[in-house]
Amino acid sequence: MIRFALVVLVLAAGSCTCRSRNAVPDAGLVAVVPTTPATIPDRLDGGLDVRFIALGDTGHGNDAQYAIGRAMGALCREHGCDFVVLLGDNFYPSGVDSETDPQWQTAFVKPYAPVDAPFYAVLGNHDYGGHGSGSEIDKGQHQVDYSKVNPKWHMPSTHYRFSLGGAEFYAADTNRSMFGLDEQVRTDFDQWLAEPRSGWRIAFGHHPLKSNGRHGNAGSYDGVPAVVPVAGGVGVQTFLEDHVCGKVDAYLCGHEHVLEWLAETCTSDGGVKTELAISGGGSEHTGFKEAATNRDWWRADEPGFLYVVLQGNTFTGVWFDQQGKVLFARSFTKGASAPGSAPASAEPSSH
Repeated sequence: MIRFALVVLVLAAGSCTCRSRNAVPDAGLVAVVPTTPATIPDRLDGGLDVRFIALGDTGHGNDAQYAIGRAMGALCREHGCDFVVLLGDNFYPSGVDSETDPQWQTAFVKPYAPVDAPFYAVLGNHDYGGHGSGSEIDKGQHQVDYSKVNPKWHMPSTHYRFSLGGAEFYAADTNRSMFGLDEQVRTDFDQWLAEPRSGWRIAFGHHPLKSNGRHGNAGSYDGVPAVVPVAGGVGVQTFLEDHVCGKVDAYLCGHEHVLEWLAETCTSDGGVKTELAISGGGSEHTGFKEAATNRDWWRADEPGFLYVVLQGNTFTGVWFDQQGKVLFARSFTKGASAPGSAPASAEPSSH
């Protein structure tokens, strides 16, 4: 097992957080102190052990994307990867025009050649064309159809689910939610998540519910008031709050070109507290708002990706930069009373 030199802060039993020099300071959080190097759990001989990478906003085909691909490949060879999740905006600036579009090579096949694992992808606003407006709804079908061309790429529909090792994963189409075209998505999520299940449930989509990035929170994206529902993301807010929050253990997304693990969770009556994490630094970084509005465990304005290990009842998330260096790590236990709550002294981060 490889050990990484980390700066670690013990937040609760079985949990830690680690910070790079490039991370944004978190005002009010307990001071970070050096301790022993953190480790990635070894593979279990028996029981639940699922490992995957999550990253979004990848599709530039630039140096950062290729560097991240190399770092992912090295990590997977050392510690194992069952699959990779792409969190949308897989191709800039306006998706792909066919299953043979040259961008398949420059922004998917070549950058991730070092990664020997299947990729499960969702669609972002750029994948739906219009140079990011997401208005060319038919365009997303090209990425669904590519699943028949390349066995490494998995997108059986614009929203879907799959299971592995006792965990279940749910892929949302939040661009349809932006436009209020997500009736089937909502129906399917309600049906899927109503099924009795004791194992891990992880949802992923493109748009965040809460964020300290430049787009901000759903319902008021980019400072657009709720009276302009499409641009402000009211549809995304409604979908996530009514059909995801409290029903899954974590929701992973992109859209913001940053790395952030929110300390705030979302829930519903009698439901679990759903962890919220943004891994949108798949090929570039665009920074945070001057004044943070949401508490977070940690955030960094740099390219990178999230590595998740589901082992028994423990979720371990480790963030890496584009060179494969650890930035931050934290664990929480499934069913804990407040798995995502920040310490009582924590205040919204600011910079």
